[in-house]
Amino acid sequence: MNRFSNDPEAAAVDVHQHLMPPPLIAALRRRDQPPCLRGWRLELAGEPPYQVDPPDHDVDRRAEQATTDGLQLALVSLSSALGVELLPPAEARALLDAYHEGAVSLPCPFAAWAATCMSDIHPMTLEQTLEHGFVGLQLPATELLDEDGYDRIGSLLALLEDRGRPLLIHPGPVASVPRGAPAWWPSVVSYVQQMHAAWFAFRVHGRARHPKLRVCFAMLAGLAPLHGERLAARAGERSAVDEDVYLDISSYGTRAVDATARVLGVDVFVNGSDRPYADPTAPDLGAAALLALRHANPFRLLDLEEVTDGLDVAAAAQSRAF
Repeated sequence: MNRFSNDPEAAAVDVHQHLMPPPLIAALRRRDQPPCLRGWRLELAGEPPYQVDPPDHDVDRRAEQATTDGLQLALVSLSSALGVELLPPAEARALLDAYHEGAVSLPCPFAAWAATCMSDIHPMTLEQTLEHGFVGLQLPATELLDEDGYDRIGSLLALLEDRGRPLLIHPGPVASVPRGAPAWWPSVVSYVQQMHAAWFAFRVHGRARHPKLRVCFAMLAGLAPLHGERLAARAGERSAVDEDVYLDISSYGTRAVDATARVLGVDVFVNGSDRPYADPTAPDLGAAALLALRHANPFRLLDLEEVTDGLDVAAAAQSRAF
């Protein structure tokens, strides 16, 4: 396995970014039903149309931006909010193939999460995808909300567990928004509700079935850990710290991260920005906490070794999949 610098500035990691590579953009533009791109207008089934800013998906610009952010590894994913994974199999695979083709061609410091078709589940297909250098699998939170969901995708999670690859749980598609709701409603309300439910569903259904699976919840799991006191009052259970469950801090700042740290400690946090839809944040929790969430914790999530010689973290993350 490659080894790299333990200087936090040289080996900082962002586990949650989005970048539509050219093959995916072309594939979305060939579609006439959501999810699709009409020029740079992104149309989704349950959300208001979104006007994409072209520079946000310019590969060279984003690589320069990652360098400016001090990153040596930026993990991109096919946002599950697009609903691609839930399309009928032929439609899903056309877009998934385009995403995977483009993602493996991204330059350093990028590496990527794999995605998979949820309407026709094939663990062997996922295994073949992971072998092309993907760090792990992203799944939509909407598929991980109850016992039936864990029954259905158990073979995928068992594969990740067996291969030692992590799972990223990300907001899934929104079926609809209330009449008159503002454009921000899905990201502020719907996504938070999904992640909140997924956090507790993993606690109830996921961990017992997959005791060795490393999991990362996007956006602080919708702040679900802060409801530990209510869980104790209603269920008689106290908040438990699971050393293989991580929270990315995307879209949250010092107050939310600090409050969650008081429940779970700082070892659960990993740096995630959700670029280009949000800017990176640096919670004011001190140098040691920033080092943990930008370097030590994501290294543990991705099972990367600590290091001394400054080699390329992105290349190592990709090679770790083989």
